[in-house]
Amino acid sequence: MADAAETLDGEVNGETIHDLQSLFSSDGSDFLVRNNGDKVKTADLAGKIIGLYFSASWCRPCQRFTPIFVEAYTELYAQGHFEAVFVSGDEDEESFKENFAEMPWLAIPFSDKTTRDRLNELFDANGIFQLVILGGNGEVLCSDGVELIREYGEEAYPFSPEKLKEIKEEEEAARRNQSLSTLLVTRSRDFLISNDGNKVLVSEIQGKMVALYFCVNSYEPCREFTPKLVEMYKMLKDKGEKFEVVLISLDDDEQSYIEILNSIPFLAVPFNDKICDKLGRYFELVFPTLVIIGSDGKTVNSNVADLVGEHGIQAYPFTPEKLEEFAEIERKRLESQTLESLLVFGERDFVIGKGGVKVPLSELVGKHILLYFSAHWCTPCRALQPKLTKVYHEIKAKDPAFELIFISSDWDQNSFDDNFSSMPWLALPFGDKRNKFLSRTFKISGIPWLVAIGPTGKTITTEARNLVAVHGSDAYPFTEEHLKVMEAKIDEMAKGWPEKVKHHLHTEHELNLQRRRGYSCDGCGMAGRGWSYYCKECDFDLHPKCALEEEKKEDDEKGENKDGHGHEAATKEGWVCDGDVCKKA
Repeated sequence: MADAAETLDGEVNGETIHDLQSLFSSDGSDFLVRNNGDKVKTADLAGKIIGLYFSASWCRPCQRFTPIFVEAYTELYAQGHFEAVFVSGDEDEESFKENFAEMPWLAIPFSDKTTRDRLNELFDANGIFQLVILGGNGEVLCSDGVELIREYGEEAYPFSPEKLKEIKEEEEAARRNQSLSTLLVTRSRDFLISNDGNKVLVSEIQGKMVALYFCVNSYEPCREFTPKLVEMYKMLKDKGEKFEVVLISLDDDEQSYIEILNSIPFLAVPFNDKICDKLGRYFELVFPTLVIIGSDGKTVNSNVADLVGEHGIQAYPFTPEKLEEFAEIERKRLESQTLESLLVFGERDFVIGKGGVKVPLSELVGKHILLYFSAHWCTPCRALQPKLTKVYHEIKAKDPAFELIFISSDWDQNSFDDNFSSMPWLALPFGDKRNKFLSRTFKISGIPWLVAIGPTGKTITTEARNLVAVHGSDAYPFTEEHLKVMEAKIDEMAKGWPEKVKHHLHTEHELNLQRRRGYSCDGCGMAGRGWSYYCKECDFDLHPKCALEEEKKEDDEKGENKDGHGHEAATKEGWVCDGDVCKKA
């Protein structure tokens, strides 16, 4: 009887076993190739753990991942029990060769399209950016090798469930026993570097309070924060405080890393060190992030960047008592907040309208205000603007005591002018100092962003963008009480609808009635929000109108559902879909 490992798609203990000879061969071809033209017989891979790398030259995630994989592969290949095979998704041989030239592993010959297509279908790879790990006897160890290599590198070898369990247990133990050494020391490095190139042992800063500064120097908020951190660091050193900062750069560009290293007086992890990405995942970053590690090596605070940016040295020593002091200041500020306290800076007591006309803020006091943080270079902002314009006009029609103010992140005056010319609302002038103040005040971490301010000048919500996406102009005036009413209306809409439907546009599975914040209907192609008939497995949505009209048609043909019950009751008055939501007519 043949061994299971020698049979294509055999099974052992319920696991599919792939025969490598059959897997990598077609039309009599039984070899793979290296980028220098050498041929390697498929039989030479017997017993090795193999990474099937589905990639393409035009795939940007692949471009970023390949160098990471090369580093791990080099370590693993040297041990003699690992090999990788490139399965190209390129459309032409020249692109294949250029891409393969960066890879030290094997590949399915570009000419062998039959095998490449078969592997794509067999492992559901969709052509690109997947790393499937096969065990020594041909079983699939994992299909998410990309994430394993990114997170653990060669330490994930041999990629077995037992090894991954061991790694997870080690991580949990490391968290419990966290120290400066477990955070900053690796097997190959026990030092940090200064801007003059000197190496400083991590052990020399143990016992001090240490701030881990996670930074991408090419990112504007980081470039703005770095000088503030440098200033605080120098002041604390002058006072003789036992405080250190360690730069952990997530820059891809070495020149950008060198630029920031030359501008700081504190220590840094070497460029492109493996531990940078690992620590980035460990602390779940936004940029900039300043993690405070106490003298005992334990985390005191996971991010004090905002505190340092706003309060400087006054934020030190970042104790719970100090943080509560600032929290109390913030509570009092919110309680006393007015539109004037937000938008009046010295003589800057106005916003602008079309043609640069100045509109005194006194004319806006007592109104509902939306602050719109946006920029023309931002693709999501451009996508939102037509919808927001529609919402703006609808709210103004309901309540003239409403206004929207554009807070720009455009790069220059011309970009701002072009952007603002397409908007029907007001704005702060380009480059106005109030822009950055408002971004800090409301902790704007991305754009587009909408903040709702009530008639008293107090903040109603900083999540108005999500509310607009879900409810459109019906979200106005964005108060918690009003939104509860809206949610009740949405729940009421679905009474009597079937929980599941079948539809000819999606025959694979039944569609389940679900609440969805926002989606694109796969039937009519229009946007939707609220309720959807949804298949999670296939990420397939239908407006209730699109799904239920077919149900209604089928029932009418059968002469059923004439008594006004079930989904006929829900659709008998008809539906109007305005492109954002399906509503009763």
